[in-house]
Order: sequence, then C-alpha cells, then structure tokens
Amino acid sequence: MQRIAIWLNLALLVLYPLSWFAPLIRAGLLPLFGLSEISVATGILALWEKDIFLALVVILFALVAPMAKTAGLALVQFGRIGTRFKPGLRVLGTLAMADIFLISLYITVAKGIGVGTVETAWGLYLFSGCVLTSLALSYIPQFKPEQP
Repeated sequence: MQRIAIWLNLALLVLYPLSWFAPLIRAGLLPLFGLSEISVATGILALWEKDIFLALVVILFALVAPMAKTAGLALVQFGRIGTRFKPGLRVLGTLAMADIFLISLYITVAKGIGVGTVETAWGLYLFSGCVLTSLALSYIPQFKPEQP
C-alpha cells in the first residue's frame, strides 16, 4: 500500500500541471459557431484581465498550495525532509482549494447549460482525478500530516 501511495503521489507531480492546461469544458453560445475550450489556465488568464488580486489568490490556493503539498509529501516519503514538516503540509492541504475550484466549476457548468452549449472535456476528468487522489492520499495513515 505504501509503495502505491508513493507512486500515486509522484504521478500527481506530473498530472497536476498537465490538468491545468487540459480542456475542462467546451462552451459556446450557439452550436453553429463552435465551442471554446476552457482550462484552468485560460480561466486564470481571463480572471487576470478583470481582477489581478483575485487571480493571484486563485493561483496561490488552486495551483501553488496543492503542488507544494504534493511535493512536500514526496520529500517526506523519500526521507529528504523530516516528519516535523507534516504539520506544515497539513496547513498546505487546508489551503489547497483545488476541490473548491472544482465544485464551483461544476456549479458554473450546471448553470450554463441552459444558456448555451456546454460539454465536459477530458481535462475535467483528469483534474477531478488529481484532486480526489490527493484527497485520498491524505487519509492514508503513514502519510497523513500530523496535527499541530
């Protein structure tokens, strides 16, 4: 079980960044005009044009915190940093709002269905898988960050 958890965590280091650029949904006002692909990266770019502060908050809590938590957990697993960093990883896990971003995306997709055409794309499944795998790994006793 421990070996599988290590490989899954290492896979997240590659799959998280890939999921940020993968198309999450395809949306369009009318089917005749084609659909625009929307990813985490394009969503942040669009947000950057409207509100830089909010874009920075999303970058910090939806991109940086989950990757830092995953990388930190890998360093603990390979003995590069001590277990004294586990409370910090717990804080990073709390700050990692990728799951909140995903839920808000689902709500947005559900609301948008009545207005135009919205289709899910493969990136949504990849991003969802990364978030759920990270969540599952945090519940494995050997890797669970200790309470501060």
